[in-house]
Amino acid sequence: MKKNFFIMLTIGLIALGCSKEPVQPVNPNPDSSNPDTPGDTTKIPGDDTLPVTDDKGTQTPMPLGTDAAPFGYWVYTPEGYATDTTRYPLLIYLHGSGEVGNSQSTPTDLDKVLTYGPSRMIAEKHWAPSHPMVVISPQCHEGWWDREHVRAFIRFVSETYRIDTTRIYLTGISMGGNATLDQLNSFDDNQLAAAVPMGAAGVMNDLFTQRTARVPLWMFHGEADEVASPEFPMQLVSAINALNPQVRAKLTLYPGVGHLCGEMTYTGTGVGFEDPAFDPFSMDIYTWMYQYTKVKH
Repeated sequence: MKKNFFIMLTIGLIALGCSKEPVQPVNPNPDSSNPDTPGDTTKIPGDDTLPVTDDKGTQTPMPLGTDAAPFGYWVYTPEGYATDTTRYPLLIYLHGSGEVGNSQSTPTDLDKVLTYGPSRMIAEKHWAPSHPMVVISPQCHEGWWDREHVRAFIRFVSETYRIDTTRIYLTGISMGGNATLDQLNSFDDNQLAAAVPMGAAGVMNDLFTQRTARVPLWMFHGEADEVASPEFPMQLVSAINALNPQVRAKLTLYPGVGHLCGEMTYTGTGVGFEDPAFDPFSMDIYTWMYQYTKVKH
């Protein structure tokens, strides 16, 4: 099964490489017999000793069909959201393939989205960013993240909730990391102020690189990743920075880590595990994203 998975991935990369247009990054189907497949993350030493916070925000399930959103989702609002008039930054988290589900037909499927990432941190009371923000974690029910549907979802939640639309941030792991890049490379007018993809794969071309260079980007990847080669983020970040972007793209690599670099990045427990030859993990990703705004015209 694992051999067949890599054959499929290779064929997909070759096929996508023939395109001269922005492409959907490869979203291979997970191999359930192999835990090191897209959508999976893992604990590292210290991950189970994260401090419990006194966060009093609320995370609410919104199954598919509850409103007009193209996905079911979890929405977290900070403590002050219900009583103030502040427009908050928006963080959208895109999960990996292991958390796909249809909460319209099976409402409990939405709980899968709490398995990893910011949504899990919030659910387990480990959420403590330096700046309050709305966090929305959609669930893919289509097998992969469709670029147009993700784009429509970003617009929907930014108009439905009280959002500072100059501070919309996107992050994702594996399939969600691919989809994060896909929003950057597919649209000249994406809505994002910064992006943090993890364990992402894809195919580059000139237009892909030029579009991606317009948004502050910090990529994370395991150097031992056999599912999504670390060569891809190395090449992409190098190509972006060769264009002298307004904000230099960053890449943090973890030696000895495979496709499972998500949780150590979201929780910050990966600090000190990174390869010193690349960008240091010297700031939590939420503070890093908050530095950037996108002016609306």
